[in-house]
Amino acid sequence: MQGSPLEFDFQATTPCAEEVLDAMEPYWKDHWGNPSSRQSRGGVRASAAVELAREQISSCLGMDSFRIAFTSGATEANNLALLGYAREYCAKQGQPGHLITVATEHHAVLDPLRQLTKEGFALTEITPNSDGLLTKEMLIKAFRKETFLVSVMLANNEIGVIQPIKLIVEACRSRGIKLHTDASQAIGYLPFNLEDLDIDLMSISGHKIYGPKGIGCLIYKPEISLMPLQWGGGQEESLRPGTLPVPLVVGLAKAVEIAYRDLSLNQEKLAFLRNKLWQGLKIRIPDLVLNGSLNNRLPHNLNITVPGVKGHHLHAELRPFISCSSGSACSNGEPSHVLLALGRSKSEASASLRFSIGRDSNSSEIDRVIQILVKIVDRLRAY
Repeated sequence: MQGSPLEFDFQATTPCAEEVLDAMEPYWKDHWGNPSSRQSRGGVRASAAVELAREQISSCLGMDSFRIAFTSGATEANNLALLGYAREYCAKQGQPGHLITVATEHHAVLDPLRQLTKEGFALTEITPNSDGLLTKEMLIKAFRKETFLVSVMLANNEIGVIQPIKLIVEACRSRGIKLHTDASQAIGYLPFNLEDLDIDLMSISGHKIYGPKGIGCLIYKPEISLMPLQWGGGQEESLRPGTLPVPLVVGLAKAVEIAYRDLSLNQEKLAFLRNKLWQGLKIRIPDLVLNGSLNNRLPHNLNITVPGVKGHHLHAELRPFISCSSGSACSNGEPSHVLLALGRSKSEASASLRFSIGRDSNSSEIDRVIQILVKIVDRLRAY
């Protein structure tokens, strides 16, 4: 095979859409004002662009009564939500409380929560079912009298499973417990109305939806009180000081707008290609193992384990031909904690592949992936 590898790692990141680049372009050079400096015409123009971006995001996600704090991405938004809310809660209550999450969460959620255990908070990490899904009953069983916050991602970044968020909201509401969700993998791939879902805090990221890197936001209810993680200015309701990157804010809003404008078409196409990939591989490699629920899954995600091969050999053989991954882009080469939580061994986790399909992927590329992977697996198993 000649040329660059086939790209099938679009959950790690995505290229900026042309429409997003066009929307950002004027704010890099022509409209370069500081949105916090409203004494100048340039500052007023920049401030107006930021506020318009808020309105665009709010309109697309159905969240008129929510607030938006722009951040550097979902990781910062998760930290602000979890550390900010927990520390504020502790300051008001005079003592730390109990937090709940799922063992398959991204480390951008797990690590802040584990930091809070060093500050006196208690944490329960629920192991989901073998299909990666949490149940309402599991959550209720984990509740304690002192539970005040739950964090469950809407869709998993590795195995793509979509959690039953409405049932999780119901369970939390029945106890007066707040709910945070990292929705960075779900935004743009699932129909969405935040007002209907009634989530308290939600994190999203631009670069997962063909927007720019370095921008995301925390969306939260007005009554939610958060302790800032840093100080030095009054921007973003004093939650996130510093000059806002206007081009990136504009790019994030445009990316959200495009994602929901084309949602139905993208869902149909991506699910078709994903199913073609899974069925084509399963026919030729019958003992392939699917990781996570097939039905409750993002349309562009396929995560599989290849039995009978060594993971480092599999990935080394694939690397020149196909760009995919064995887990999160932030895993530093370690076996996926998500797959381990589902019951996979370390060797099985290392012999796993996450294929994430892009908007411009096509049927011909799927055929080539099937052909390449089958050939490599046959050769590795023959040794």
